[in-house]
Amino acid sequence: MTEHSTPVQRNADGPTPPQDADGPLRGRVALVAGATRGAGRATAVELGRAGATVYATGRTTRRHVSEVGRATETIEETAELVTAAGGTGIAVPTDHLDPAQVEAAVARIEREQGRLDVLVNDIWGGDHLIGWGRPMWEHDLRDGLRALRLGVETHLVTSHYAIPLLIRRPGGLVVEVTDGTAEYNRRYREPLYYDLAKSAPLRITRGLARELPAHGATAVVATPGWLRSEAMLDTHFKVTEDGWREGTRQNPDFAVSETPRYLARGLAALAADPERARFNGHSLSSASLAREYGVTDTDGSQPDAWAYLLDLHAHEEAGEEAGPRPDPEEYR
Repeated sequence: MTEHSTPVQRNADGPTPPQDADGPLRGRVALVAGATRGAGRATAVELGRAGATVYATGRTTRRHVSEVGRATETIEETAELVTAAGGTGIAVPTDHLDPAQVEAAVARIEREQGRLDVLVNDIWGGDHLIGWGRPMWEHDLRDGLRALRLGVETHLVTSHYAIPLLIRRPGGLVVEVTDGTAEYNRRYREPLYYDLAKSAPLRITRGLARELPAHGATAVVATPGWLRSEAMLDTHFKVTEDGWREGTRQNPDFAVSETPRYLARGLAALAADPERARFNGHSLSSASLAREYGVTDTDGSQPDAWAYLLDLHAHEEAGEEAGPRPDPEEYR
């Protein structure tokens, strides 16, 4: 090695390329649980862009497809995107309903890194189990209970094993990811099983926000707005990201939607904020993070889907005297 050569670090998944020492999260270690696609993948990548070492976990790999049934996104690809962005991405196949697998994943982080600074619980994968529009007694019981396990039990199992490592050093951050802000989720998010699954992370955060500060750690719950996830684009609207506005022909409200990178950029900024403890216990949206940290979506806008939806519901409840319907374009 010459005086001016840059060393190449190695881990169990091969060489790690030289990295910029100026990244705000350089030297930090993150576990993004549920990093296969959507906001989880984007968050892993943005944490990597800020210099973090990111362990990306999930069930879909290049050898195995989870019950979600999408083989087009894998945790290996997520890890590669993290590394390409400037961080160190490490894929760890993990079923977060299996305590032994979660325990092993955290033990690996401890063995290889000796620390954990950021835990992002973005585990779900239950949309295919939800019987939209069905009352509780008509909903398939097995599917409903499976959805609750995926949306609630996974978060508890992961935190149980990961938090002891995270609190070894002060400054740790736990992010629970859900669908809907605390304000919006006062409404009933039908059907019942979905409402329970998406309300639970709010309550988990409330509890962790009481327990973690004694260890110098912070807990928040975060939500994207109307997320242009891979499935939303190609399955529901049958459009590409480049042509996403074609989807507004099917539903004009889609104009307020956002990419997964919007929330991810805000969460990366939060993780790098030395004063993040001021948000302990808070419900944060992609839009509120954008306002706080000055980040934008990929098109330079700052959409606020939850503000739009609250105003839209208020307009609908007010009836004919409410005036013109809110314009989603005005919430970008």
